[in-house]
Amino acid sequence: MPPARLHSVLFICTGNICRSPTAHALLVHKARAAGLQLEVDSAAISDEERGNPFDRRAAAELKRRGVPAHEHCARQVRREDFARFDWIVGMTQAHCAALRRQAPAGAHAQIALMLDFAPGHAGEDVPDPWYGGAQDFIHAFDLIDSGVDGLLARISPPSP
Repeated sequence: MPPARLHSVLFICTGNICRSPTAHALLVHKARAAGLQLEVDSAAISDEERGNPFDRRAAAELKRRGVPAHEHCARQVRREDFARFDWIVGMTQAHCAALRRQAPAGAHAQIALMLDFAPGHAGEDVPDPWYGGAQDFIHAFDLIDSGVDGLLARISPPSP
């Protein structure tokens, strides 16, 4: 019997080429390993990277950690995303504030900060590694990984 659909999650960052597609890939990978079926996507606050693939450094860190990268084309968050997704998870407080401003009246999506799901990091931002080097991508990956684990624990059904 196929696993039941539990929730839908949209991850948000600035350009949708580093942090949010990394979170997307991690959640899909971990949900599959747990036998859970989720709808997962990612998008950007900005349209500056629209149409671009994964940043090569983010994709390299996923590969190094054994997480498959999906085909990716950066896109900007859309009005209909607030009705389509149960959770919209921003990488920074600024992303969450922008999402709250963009949310149409009556939107059911819960807007949350990524690291509010990571023990010991509530209220913190996942820093943008784009301007940095390999260590910045490793650090961002570690934070996102912790947040994804916490989110998955929050949305997973209790064990029988």
